[in-house]
Amino acid sequence: MVAARRWTWLWIWLAVVASDQATKLAVEFWTPESYLREVIPGFFNLVHRHNRGVAFGMLSQFDWPWLGPLLIVFALAAVGFIAWLLATGRAGGWRSVWGLALLAGGAAGNVIDRLLHGGVIDFLEFHWRQYYYPAFNVADTAIVVGAGLVMLELIFDKGHSKEGEA
Repeated sequence: MVAARRWTWLWIWLAVVASDQATKLAVEFWTPESYLREVIPGFFNLVHRHNRGVAFGMLSQFDWPWLGPLLIVFALAAVGFIAWLLATGRAGGWRSVWGLALLAGGAAGNVIDRLLHGGVIDFLEFHWRQYYYPAFNVADTAIVVGAGLVMLELIFDKGHSKEGEA
């Protein structure tokens, strides 16, 4: 039972990659690029955007030839480091394990997109009146939730000693 729990992170990671790629494939198959469908008027749209930049469209307006490869290398290094932390049991408590698995799955999902499409497919767009939150995808959601879980672990975990304590 302990061995099965030790590898739970791998199933979380794979579930994120699978759900991310499945939703992006559906968007690619069923909608043309620049598609916009108002799902909840004044609040939520289903869109089809191709993002060559980083999270939430940042840097996508620049046509730097080295940006894509740099993002791929950085993401693969992060995924490798996270995999090492998780596989060796150095990730911390359950919040960090789940959080890091979500982070790695999200990063891996976006790397697959960059390798296949030269950018990331975004399709969820929330807004309030004229204020639009940049479009995002399942991988981006996993990354944000994962980072939140890791922060909660750092804030609330009483098992770690504070600096200066023996």
